[in-house]
Amino acid sequence: MRIVVTGVAGFIGSSLAEALIAAGHDVTGIDAFVSYYPRETKEANLRSLRLEPRFAFHELDLARADLEPVLGGADACIHLAAMPGLAQSWVDIEGYAGCNVVATHRLLEACRAVGLPRLLHASTSSVYGTFAVGDESMPTRPVSPYGATKLAAEHLVLGAVELFGLNASIVRFFSIFGPRQRPDMAYHQFIEALLDDRPITVYGDGLQTRSNTFITDAVAGTIKALHGARPGEIYNIGGGASIALNDAIAAIADAVGTRPTIVREPTRPGDQRHTAANVSKAGRDFDYRPVVDPVEGLQRQVEWHRGRRTNT
Repeated sequence: MRIVVTGVAGFIGSSLAEALIAAGHDVTGIDAFVSYYPRETKEANLRSLRLEPRFAFHELDLARADLEPVLGGADACIHLAAMPGLAQSWVDIEGYAGCNVVATHRLLEACRAVGLPRLLHASTSSVYGTFAVGDESMPTRPVSPYGATKLAAEHLVLGAVELFGLNASIVRFFSIFGPRQRPDMAYHQFIEALLDDRPITVYGDGLQTRSNTFITDAVAGTIKALHGARPGEIYNIGGGASIALNDAIAAIADAVGTRPTIVREPTRPGDQRHTAANVSKAGRDFDYRPVVDPVEGLQRQVEWHRGRRTNT
């Protein structure tokens, strides 16, 4: 298959593209290098992919570029591109609306125009709101502009399924972590700070819990969903266990071999309190089974951070 991956230079996109190529597929990657975090970080994510003969890259803005030439002849598209993050969404609603809503609409129109056989759209547990504990029947009550724009994108996808017969499905990711995690994300920041013997900042009491999903589980679930998810259906992709933030910090500190100095700050608007993904539906429909527990995953992420320092 030739599979188009949007947001290919990101944490998830680059890992997914590598796995798809390893499975024998050709990958056409799209990324706009939106300045949410440094371009050099994303370029590093692409380094090994650029050496692959089965990988082609296009630097395109989905909200503005002509997408039909890239999508034409493809067998499928996995739409990962989005403006991520909760805190920044409060001060850049235009950027989030453009990247998450307008870009998705234009991609859907291009998919229809070329008759794309298959689309998998990546969404987030943030659409559920403060408490994301349960299955896909949970009410969607986003409490941040990020979550609201991602939910709007979901509605655009489902509308294209209902009105135009687009063969599309949606996956909702829960707190993905591991090697290449975005530099703005908490675990990345905690690990870097502890390796440097710096204090870490925790927003809230640290009792908030996350259904963390290790990157290899997220990638495996995405590929399984591409082939097995039913059109018009939504699936949670989460980890097998939840972990409290304080416990995650303790696990990171143990892996680093230090004791953390923690600075407490008030909870930020839009932060989720508890997430726990029920992935039974994904298990039934395409045999998704997360296998990496949070502590093991954090240990592997710490080793990646150490290795990156050694190689730079």
